[in-house]
Amino acid sequence: MEMRAAFAADPHRFAAFSLRLGDLLFDWSKCAVTGETMKLLAGLAEKANVVGRRDAMLRGDTINATEHRAVLHTALRNPAAKGVSVDGVDVMPEVHAVLSAMAAFADAVRSGAAAGATGKKITDIVNIGIGGSDLGPAMATLALAPYHDGPRAHYVSNVDGAHIHDTLKGLDPETTLFIIASKTFTTVETMTNAETASRWIEAALGKAAVGKHFAAVSTALDKVAAFGIAPDRVFGFWDWVGGRYSLWSAIGLPVMIAVGPQNFRAFLAGAHEMDTHFASAPMLENIPMVMGLVGYWHRVVCKYPARAVIPYDQRLSRLPAYLQQLDMESNGKRVTIDGMPVTTPTGPLVWGEPGTNGQHAFFQLLHQGTDVIPVEFLAAAQGHEPELKHHHDLLLANCLAQSAALMKGRTLEEARRQMLTKGMSEADVNAIAPHRVFPGNRPSVTILYNKLDPKTLGRLIALYEHRVFVEAQLFGINAFDQWGVELGKELATNLLPVVEGTGDAAESDASTAGLVHHIHGLRA
Repeated sequence: MEMRAAFAADPHRFAAFSLRLGDLLFDWSKCAVTGETMKLLAGLAEKANVVGRRDAMLRGDTINATEHRAVLHTALRNPAAKGVSVDGVDVMPEVHAVLSAMAAFADAVRSGAAAGATGKKITDIVNIGIGGSDLGPAMATLALAPYHDGPRAHYVSNVDGAHIHDTLKGLDPETTLFIIASKTFTTVETMTNAETASRWIEAALGKAAVGKHFAAVSTALDKVAAFGIAPDRVFGFWDWVGGRYSLWSAIGLPVMIAVGPQNFRAFLAGAHEMDTHFASAPMLENIPMVMGLVGYWHRVVCKYPARAVIPYDQRLSRLPAYLQQLDMESNGKRVTIDGMPVTTPTGPLVWGEPGTNGQHAFFQLLHQGTDVIPVEFLAAAQGHEPELKHHHDLLLANCLAQSAALMKGRTLEEARRQMLTKGMSEADVNAIAPHRVFPGNRPSVTILYNKLDPKTLGRLIALYEHRVFVEAQLFGINAFDQWGVELGKELATNLLPVVEGTGDAAESDASTAGLVHHIHGLRA
């Protein structure tokens, strides 16, 4: 399908291949699909029982078969006081109880009522977590920077000591609060950093001060108490909330402290609006459904290996990394729900950077490389800085230009004509014109919205969650487990004493043993 011709033949193509939810617009008209293509994809979704699986998820059925769990992150943003059950127990009263406890604690920290051990108001919070306990809150905190009116928020995830060292270097122990985010309170990276933070507080303020400078997001109350954190500073969540879907739970506490409970509730409300749309809109009028169908088309039918996420918003610069986990940890699977080898490609490689930065880094490959990489553009009609409107106009012009350029391309004849018009010699034109050809026909979708506010961010994240779900059903896989992260963790536990010099590398493969030997030599 030639996209230039498609637009020329159908002046209504944009209207036919775009959907709206309030001010949010999803445009997939630059993808090589027709109305018939969409009907065929909808038929595949019907065969895969996507709607039935969606309904099962939303009502709390045990759809995560390998871990025997319900999947109910949608309940965390549901304003209803009751009506969502897991194993016959209504979970909504407890969901709202935790949300209220979070809000009370956030207000106390923000007001100074929950002060540090010396009575000074908390000015900085440091969230210590990894994976879903870090990527989501860190992304959302940056995205909502214009709404910050509470303590500054920092995030430490990597077990590399440089991360916590550099974070603490500019902070005052008297005014710093740590939030330890680990459901089991045993995650190696998180607890290593937590113990370092505890020693930092103890060295400056004494052991008795630890309790005033820590809170926890965990269900392991005994371990949290042993660490020195009081029960009223512990906020739990549930087995039916996967880590990469947990931003809406107590894992979002640092976000709530930074922007305030009211803005956090607006964030939840935006997600719930997308949930309602996902649950009720017909298949081909349903933005997450269509986004999933198009993603499946690109990955399985077109066999495109990756997709690039390019937010034209600097404050969404952490969104691609967040979506890498959401998408690749969910759909990077090689067996079906039934444990059989898949027969089609599954989740694509997800990567990206904010525009316009990406244009000066990797857009060369997007436009002229040998692989076709679908692109997802995100942009707001309005920025938060009215005095810098010219900046935002330039940003939007670049966003729209890149999506148009990917679709239209430039033919050899067009390249030659442009060069001749500029007065270049025939010899130069013949030599250089082939390098200035853009094949075009490179697909992209665009998501536009009025402004990046808490409600909009909630809608966007929920949209991507549901798209991942839809694609997983079409692939026939379980999007809610992550067994692929286990083997490396097991081997790291076994290798730690070898690296420390107290264990024997003899059982390791020759490469690993050789690398350990070299490390020991460098340290000698």
